[in-house]
Amino acid sequence: MEVEVDHYAVLGLPSGEESSKLSHQEINKAFRSKARELHPDKRLDDPKAHENFQKLQASYEILKDEKSRKLFDDQLKLQKEKLKRQEQRDSKRQKMMSNLDRREKYSSVDPELKKQQEELERTSRQLREEVEGIKAMQKAKRTPTAAASAKKDTSGVGKGHKGDGAPDLETDKILKVSWEKIGRDYTAQALREIFEEFGVVEDVVKRDKKRSALVVMESKDAAVAAIGMVLGHLSNPLLIKPFKPAPSPIASVDEKNEFDSPNLSNLVGSGYQDFEKSVLEKLRKAAEKQK
Repeated sequence: MEVEVDHYAVLGLPSGEESSKLSHQEINKAFRSKARELHPDKRLDDPKAHENFQKLQASYEILKDEKSRKLFDDQLKLQKEKLKRQEQRDSKRQKMMSNLDRREKYSSVDPELKKQQEELERTSRQLREEVEGIKAMQKAKRTPTAAASAKKDTSGVGKGHKGDGAPDLETDKILKVSWEKIGRDYTAQALREIFEEFGVVEDVVKRDKKRSALVVMESKDAAVAAIGMVLGHLSNPLLIKPFKPAPSPIASVDEKNEFDSPNLSNLVGSGYQDFEKSVLEKLRKAAEKQK
């Protein structure tokens, strides 16, 4: 049932949530004030004065009775909720119409704009193909070659053992890693996560004072794949070298001695060889315990 007359408005009172909080005294006061204003004796020239005064009395009769006022408040509330829902539906309908108009507009795009869109799509497709190609090249670069994977130990001793029977640490799967003292530092866990990209990392031994570490990979292939790669943070990249560089087949005796000299193996300062020996000894002992 729709409310045709807002009785609060007839008495000059606020409507809505505020109207339900009005007291009987406030309603009586508003009626007396409005009655003095609309009384027919004061509006002799107004042909509708008597009718307006009767409407005022009817509204007052409804609001002064508690039951009829509550019923009117409920009707007023329902009507306002209905109007609110109607406004929401109108807003959605207007939005839908706007979307339809936009679609129709874009469906009739001029040829020049359509050509530009096709050119943009073609350029995007080419960029995606180039990125995929770069990723494939990097993946192929990280994969060890067949020659490297086929290379075996020909020293005449069983794999993984030295001639004296002591366990061999397979130094060809150990990497020397160093970085600058100025810049971002790396924890052992951070180094492990970086090199796990190339395979399983068995151990990471970090030397904090020298900003260096030894990374033990599970296989030689994994170590070979990491050598020469630019790893770590760009502000302080990692320098990666094999623990035991393979001598050149045409290298002289002096060159080989120079290869093993402290100057080249000392990547991050003096005393690194002693550090390497102590780490190797620990690794050998661990290998012996596992047998």
